[in-house]
Parts: sequence; structure tokens; C-alpha cells
Amino acid sequence: MTTYRISQLAERSGLPATTLRFYESAGLLPAGRTASGYRVYGEDAVERLAFISSAKLLGLALEEIRDLLEIRQAGVCASVRARMLPLIADRIADTDGRIAELLAFSAHLAAVHIELSGPAPDGACGPDCDCTTTSTPQAGPVLVTLSPTRPAADRTVGPDPEEWRDAPVACTLGGAELGERTEQWRALVEKAEQREEITDGLRLSFPPDVELAGRLAALAAAEQGCCAFFDFTLHLTPSAIQLNVRAPENAAGMLAHLFGAPA
Repeated sequence: MTTYRISQLAERSGLPATTLRFYESAGLLPAGRTASGYRVYGEDAVERLAFISSAKLLGLALEEIRDLLEIRQAGVCASVRARMLPLIADRIADTDGRIAELLAFSAHLAAVHIELSGPAPDGACGPDCDCTTTSTPQAGPVLVTLSPTRPAADRTVGPDPEEWRDAPVACTLGGAELGERTEQWRALVEKAEQREEITDGLRLSFPPDVELAGRLAALAAAEQGCCAFFDFTLHLTPSAIQLNVRAPENAAGMLAHLFGAPA
């Protein structure tokens, strides 16, 4: 029977050894040990990893994938499909909800853009200029909270705003994708005018710019898709865009790596 050491499996699957160890600790990838204590994986490990990667691309949570793997182990494809159907239906509903959130956010930005594109009054800003008042009926800052992309499988009473605290501190992106994502964040973070420490994280303040706000929202949503332990909140005011980023204590290194340190 063919077996793989962790380095061999990493090469065959294209996944880093750190991801393989995480999958093992999460109960997704069983591993044995040699007499010397080295990890060894069975001949089905490559196919198992391909299934895990496919399920993650569908937005399934680790608990759901683990459940599917147990069903798949029995060797009946119809059973796997029967379990996947309601999970995919849930993901469709989640996606539609996120689209509605972003469309509402985009509509608000468009309204602000139209108002700011009008003629400016003579002299300084005042209480009646479009810099401080808009047609939006809500008073004060507009709060946009990006909902998690991977809700818990047993969620029945609505989203848990603190779910990010219990998410595993692991990124599902591969080396090239991770490098590209890091560069995307650094390009935006460079535009921040101020960094300050907040509870569990960091607040970045940016100049008020419609396009920049949209880019921040889109990138934050994508980041939650691979790093569910991050929590993002955007505050939009006429004078600034504020991005709050929070993460568990054991993810402080990744927080600093992507977003820098407070000024």
C-alpha cells in the first residue's frame, strides 16, 4: 500500500505542510506515525485533499466537510450527494444575502457620490453643504458590517456577531494566492492616514473616497472567505472611512503582518 510522508504529500497535493497539519488537527486528514514519530498518510490522502479543496471552494465549513468525509468513507456517492444538496442550498441563500448587503452599500455610495458631484457652495463647509448632509434618512455614520461567509452549520437563531473568535486561525489560500492577497491589502493599507489600536484589533482611517470604500468592502469580504477569524466593520462618514479589523489574540501576528501596527 502506498503511503506518503508529509513532504511527499505536500508536493503531490500542492498544499503546504502547515495546511496538512491543520487538516489533521481538524479531523479532516487522518495520519499515522512511523516508529520514529514521522507522519505518514494513506494512499487515499491525495484524493481526500482534492475533495476537501473542492468543498472549501463551495464555501462549506470545516464541520460540514468533516461530516461529508465520514459519509464519503462508506463509498456511496448517492449518500454524499444527498448530504451536499441542502448544504449548497444554504450557501446559495448566504450568497444572495451578501449580494443584497453589498448592493445596498453600493446604492448608498452612489447617492453620496451624486450629492458630492453637485456644485459646491462658496466659502467653507457648513451645516447645509453636501459634505455633511445627504439624502440618506439615517443620521450619523453609516455602519456596514460584513457578515461571515461561513456560517456555523447549526445556526438556527441568527448570526453570532462573535463567531470570529472561535474560528480556526488558518488561511485556506495557497502560496501564490496568499502573496497576491497580501499585496492587495498592503496597496490599500498604504492609503490609510491613521492607525490606532482598538480592543482586539486595529482601526485604519482613510480619506473619504467612494471607489476606495468599495475596494475595502470587496477585499474585506474576500478575506473573510479564507480567514474567518478576521472581523471587519466599515464606518462611513462625510470626513473619513474607518475600517475596524479584529482578530483573536493568537492571530495578532497575522493582523500586524497584513495591516501594520498602530501609530
